Amino acid sequence: MQERSSVAELVESLRHEVNRYSPGGKLPSSRALVERFRVSPVTVSRAIARLAAEGLVVTRPGSGAFRASPRTEVPPPGDTSWQEVSLNGDGGPEAVPRTVDASGVLVTLAAPPPGVIEFNGGYLHSSLQPERALAAALARAGRRPGAWARPPTDGLTGLRAWFAREIGPAVTAADVLITAGGQSALAVALRALAPPGAPVLVESPTYPGMLAAARATGLRPVPVPVDADGVRPELLAAAFRATGARVFVCQPLFQNPTGAVLAPERRGEVVRIARAAGAFVVEDDFARRLVHDDAGPLPAPLAADDPDGVVVHVCSLTKVTSPSLRVGALAARGPVLGRLRAIQVVDSFFVPRPLQEAALELVGSPAWSHHLRTVSAELRNRRSIMTAALRLELPALALPLVPTGGGSLWLRLPEAEAGTDESAVVSAALRAGVAIAPGRPYFCAEPPSPHIRLSHAAVAGAAEIAEGVHRLRAACDEALTGFGA
Repeated sequence: MQERSSVAELVESLRHEVNRYSPGGKLPSSRALVERFRVSPVTVSRAIARLAAEGLVVTRPGSGAFRASPRTEVPPPGDTSWQEVSLNGDGGPEAVPRTVDASGVLVTLAAPPPGVIEFNGGYLHSSLQPERALAAALARAGRRPGAWARPPTDGLTGLRAWFAREIGPAVTAADVLITAGGQSALAVALRALAPPGAPVLVESPTYPGMLAAARATGLRPVPVPVDADGVRPELLAAAFRATGARVFVCQPLFQNPTGAVLAPERRGEVVRIARAAGAFVVEDDFARRLVHDDAGPLPAPLAADDPDGVVVHVCSLTKVTSPSLRVGALAARGPVLGRLRAIQVVDSFFVPRPLQEAALELVGSPAWSHHLRTVSAELRNRRSIMTAALRLELPALALPLVPTGGGSLWLRLPEAEAGTDESAVVSAALRAGVAIAPGRPYFCAEPPSPHIRLSHAAVAGAAEIAEGVHRLRAACDEALTGFGA
């Protein structure tokens, strides 16, 4: 830790010093910098390397470090207007829209301005991420023999076996492919299971990233409503009959954004309905490791009891660890596994071996179970604090379901304001210093009413939750006519 701090301090000092040199001017020698700043030669070497990576200096072996020449001016942009015709021209009767709308995803990925409370985040706050355990796992992984060698295209056998055990006893390592996170796995599954132009049944509302991936593949999302017990089987069956769809994408556990858990009596029915339609169920099991410690026993994944290979299972380590640990898994049985494998290989060859090795080290360490317990307790606490604050300050916002998993709450704006553009609330909230996610991107068709989604997992803690809800109250007073009356 001290060495890291010394490197950062030396880099900052040298940044200012470099400006005093003309381009091509030689910096003091490493020995002179060691004596002047009273740091080790290793610290000097790392600091110079970082400045070189930033383009401020160039190093010449045997000669030293020199100030880099200033970058040349950026040439004027060319004429790219032709691309509009190429990307959107009519390719004939089989053409499908290829417009990619990532706005619903970017809402949860973009960092808010300084001072703004992040109620729109999609990942755990840094204080909840297992940074020490990740660093230790990465260090151990780097010392493994062959850590930088090419991995098997399907993924490390040990990591595939771990995911298989997590899914259920009927799944083996041979059924699992390692992917670059859950989003990549969803995109691969959608491309494998349906041709461009085909309908794909989705929960309504549902995860915007999945809708974006479906549309980018040329698929047509068709909504199937959910309630507090998950997707409604009778509407799912009707949608299969009406559309001829061969794919249904769902989140049976702590559905995003509603938090619903598919009821026990519906679980088998959903798989049977899909099987009767000759269709696949893509099970996005993204939140299993975001369970709250008051949830009780969790149902097994749908894939755990699926002898006919109806379910294609998607899961990931990213949500419960770090946005940068992009390691997930696809599990499937039968010929579809070969198609999934082929698309995965064509898209990315394989997931980088150091990441896979680090993931395997992490889940095999004593720190893993401790981290899961910590996150489980903290998410329950944050959910309770946010729920209480909303009921106190914003009772007019309907909270149909208080979930026992995941990291967010799904709220409906007052019925009297159903005609209000929810973007007005989002804009007013940002002016008040709190970033929230609008509900519109979670619907693939017209939403029944305006909603907002609030994350309690992406903020620093209880005090920030309370302050964020207070700011949101001010925003609603501004944006919703008669709200505070």
